[in-house]
Amino acid sequence: MAARDRIVNSDPLESLDHARLARLLPDLLLIGQLIDRAGMPALLGEFGVDGMRDVAIEEWQAASPHYTRRMKEALSITGDGVAEIFKGFQLDVGAPPEFMDFRYAVTDHDHGEFWLDHCGALMDVEPMGDRLVTTMCHDIEDPTFPATALATNPRAVVEPVHRPPRSPEGRTPHCHWTVRIDPDSEPAAWPEPAVESASSRLIDFAFEPPEPRDTTGEGPRDDYAGPLLTDLSFPEFTAAALVRMTREVYLQMHLLAVGFHQSVRRRSDAETADRLLAYQATGIAGVAAGRIRDVLGVEGDAHGLAAVLDLHPLAGPTAYTGYSSSVSGDGASVTVTWDTAADAFADDTWMPLLARDGLRPLAAAAQAVDPHWTVERVPSDGSRVEAVLRLGDVPAKESDEVAVTRISTGAAFDFGPARTPLPITPV
Repeated sequence: MAARDRIVNSDPLESLDHARLARLLPDLLLIGQLIDRAGMPALLGEFGVDGMRDVAIEEWQAASPHYTRRMKEALSITGDGVAEIFKGFQLDVGAPPEFMDFRYAVTDHDHGEFWLDHCGALMDVEPMGDRLVTTMCHDIEDPTFPATALATNPRAVVEPVHRPPRSPEGRTPHCHWTVRIDPDSEPAAWPEPAVESASSRLIDFAFEPPEPRDTTGEGPRDDYAGPLLTDLSFPEFTAAALVRMTREVYLQMHLLAVGFHQSVRRRSDAETADRLLAYQATGIAGVAAGRIRDVLGVEGDAHGLAAVLDLHPLAGPTAYTGYSSSVSGDGASVTVTWDTAADAFADDTWMPLLARDGLRPLAAAAQAVDPHWTVERVPSDGSRVEAVLRLGDVPAKESDEVAVTRISTGAAFDFGPARTPLPITPV
């Protein structure tokens, strides 16, 4: 490796300025939501609508109780009331801001409600007919909202006021739910998928604290210990808080992949689970790379590609995935490496696929930055997964997996003007 090569071994988030961190975070939340969209077509083809429904339920049940707990700990969110449940929703890849426009009201510690002024997921599914709308808004949401809430209070009860199919047509808000804490009820047991995923190393994975930096010009919030806010304005958080949140959002994505793989494997076999997980990984890889490229505003050259890949879900969080990258001194190639001793290679997420010669997701990510990028695996003794990316002469055709994922309106979603966060006080 040439002495002039640029090498990334530490957390790439540490090198981003405050403004870029604040812009990246909502995009990653949206990318996380689209992971589900990336996998659903493969499930439909393999198991039909009912099988897709059941995997979607188990995928979110396996992930959200764990990642909600982790995010609350990362941001010093204490308490077990409705307001704290809603804080968990606000930092969940299942509810990216604006695309899933959750609004909240709190009556007291034990009572509140939320509604969606806009549901991007409904916009995706509604044209497909009432059966799929009912599958998503009834069959899937009924067991998955409670799975998220129980991480804050296992006596939480989440019930619909109304939800789609919309009647009358065009009804707003798109759905409306109440949440109450029932002190007389038996605490909800953790769903079986969450019990299985609990053996994953990422459940209790510990990060080193972000590096100290000059906080001049940064927002004053270093946690979310105060009142529930109508919206989160990410520029109002410190860079350290943004790094902590972003690391957790990456882990949310990996937990969804774990839940997906385990659910598919339970109803089929390991080979099928690997194949469908690879489909999911490839679909989201291309969409994610395009959105991250736009956030960074980089070109499609080697340095731009490396910058995108360093922040990609296939790489982040690097302490968990063992990822690093380098750009050759002449700027002609990018080398990416995953250390297979990293914890991610022991979990049912995307990393073991890469070790089993599955570099299609990496190619999809690179070709979303510039379709001329090619990927060549570097032979290894098994201690690492390594690939060299070079610009070729012929542009690659976008993969079917990425093209299908782009059907979601979230793939090209634009965030609107910044909203002013207002405290939500009990009424």
